[in-house]
Amino acid sequence: MLAVVAWAGCRFKDNECVDFTDIEAAKGMKFQVISQHETDLSDGLPYNCFLPDGTPVNEYVDEEPSGPNKAPQTNSTTGAAILQELLKYGNQNRVIEIVGTYPSINGDWDTIRLSGKVMLPAKGKPKRMILVSHYTVCSNGEAPSNCFSLEGVLVKLGYGLIIPDYLGYGITSHEIHPYLVMDLTARNVVDMYLAVKPWLKAVDMEPENDDIYLMGYSQGGATTMAVQHLIETEYFWEEDPEQIKIHRVFAGGGPYDVKATYERFVTTDTASYPVAVPLVLQGMILGNGLHMQISDMMQPWLCENMDDWINSKRYTSAQINQFIGTKVTHKLLTQEAIDQRSDKVAELYKAMTENSITSYNWLPEASVYMVHSMDDETVPYTNAVNAKSRWSYSNITYNFGHYGGHVKTCLRFIYSVQSLLIQEEKERKQYE
Repeated sequence: MLAVVAWAGCRFKDNECVDFTDIEAAKGMKFQVISQHETDLSDGLPYNCFLPDGTPVNEYVDEEPSGPNKAPQTNSTTGAAILQELLKYGNQNRVIEIVGTYPSINGDWDTIRLSGKVMLPAKGKPKRMILVSHYTVCSNGEAPSNCFSLEGVLVKLGYGLIIPDYLGYGITSHEIHPYLVMDLTARNVVDMYLAVKPWLKAVDMEPENDDIYLMGYSQGGATTMAVQHLIETEYFWEEDPEQIKIHRVFAGGGPYDVKATYERFVTTDTASYPVAVPLVLQGMILGNGLHMQISDMMQPWLCENMDDWINSKRYTSAQINQFIGTKVTHKLLTQEAIDQRSDKVAELYKAMTENSITSYNWLPEASVYMVHSMDDETVPYTNAVNAKSRWSYSNITYNFGHYGGHVKTCLRFIYSVQSLLIQEEKERKQYE
């Protein structure tokens, strides 16, 4: 169930209070509003805003890399300082958060309703919509419908955001999330945009520009590239009433190569983000209907706790990592899962390859800005290397460097997107 704020807030437009939950022209549309409320960013980010490791932003403390593999960072700016910078720009401090549902599909291709959030500036129409694929969450409280997504700071610049919950969160939190099942998750994300677009027109909030940005970090970075693939292969025809035009893509810290990520867990015998191991295995096995059981691949003690720790959606990734209590891969996996010559691993690798966006027979067409830290302890840097090798002839700007760990680089990524949006706006005004 959604743990949303159930009261309807007001959005002031031309001195008139607009209640998006009760607009006659929007009734009966694919996107159905459940609730709305207003968030004021004047005094900082709200308490219910989370980082990729499940930590509330207001409890974030920088962690310096340590140990023999400590790498020099190209920029000593702290993550806390970047958070402060994110809030400095833009004059739209009031954000309207609108929770709603829309039709999409599940893994069996049955029609279901999913949930997500639309974030709009409280003053004027949005300049352009940003379709956000969110990073890994484990608790339902971190789902976009139930929290303030960190990407919401971009509303301060006058942009609108569309952020799906993903299958398995929001109103479908009782279902298992098909983690890193790319085609399905990309379809769910695009379906929300297709439902929200006519709704925006019906409520007189159509953006000034009809092409969109795509954006995502971590799991969302890989999903964003899968969304770009789906749009560029299915929604590019000009005569198609559902044509989607991409303005630019921002992808950061993504597991673009799932197989390479899993192999790194095994070959280094280290899972720095241990919850990723059961998430990936469950997503691949159940999400792809593989002929094996999770118990074939994971240690019994971890299998016994899957439903309570992970599938209940009660705990953040930080809490689950504490429950797991080890980063040693062979303590998490069975011997068969570690044996790369076994038949089950071969089947698993096949599914991982099919869900790796770098294995698609496709080259991105729209401009992409890609960020990855060489120090990333959660999503191995090899993902960025493989992406660059696969898409070397595409219009992609690569920003790879020693930027600290996964969480700090997430903050840097969003700050980079913010800076690029500001730069684009300045260049546009110069040519007007």
